[in-house]
Amino acid sequence: MFWTLPNALSILRIAAAPLLVALAGLGEAEAFLGVLWCALASDAADGFLARRLGQTSEIGARLDSWGDWLLYAALPLGVVWLWPELARRELLWIATGVTVWIVPTAVGWLKFGRLTSYHTYLAKLTGVLMAAGAVALLHWDHPALFHLAICVLVLEGFEELLITAELPAWHRDVPSLRSAMRIAEDTRAQC
Repeated sequence: MFWTLPNALSILRIAAAPLLVALAGLGEAEAFLGVLWCALASDAADGFLARRLGQTSEIGARLDSWGDWLLYAALPLGVVWLWPELARRELLWIATGVTVWIVPTAVGWLKFGRLTSYHTYLAKLTGVLMAAGAVALLHWDHPALFHLAICVLVLEGFEELLITAELPAWHRDVPSLRSAMRIAEDTRAQC
């Protein structure tokens, strides 16, 4: 079933990405932050609701991944446009985050021909830390939590690369490297 509440939240997050870019281009920092926080909340809610309502699906996992991808593409662009001094000061951290986010995505795309949708435990932790870190950084100019989020993102990206290397075929909702190793083992046993 396509039209579910969790899928609708993911679709709204997908739609929020170009809106964030437009708001940043117009210099609307407060509106940007409002849309960003709503999009981050939808990211937290869609997976929870999908599991709670028994509405998990491959299309839902894909929509969630596309929503995440587009949201995290719009965020650094908005920061650079709206808070250029902050972006210069945090350039190394932002560049590290963008790189660690793009490389595993590209490797997964090259191997499977689509976005990975692992939704690992580390990815969930990173999402929470990144949201809290963005609030602390953008509202109060306190970067420590954002820096911690980037460090955890590095670990998450490394785990995602290992999961992609381990899996023989695309799978959604692979919560850890250990799970990927079991999936690969089961696949070898069936051959």
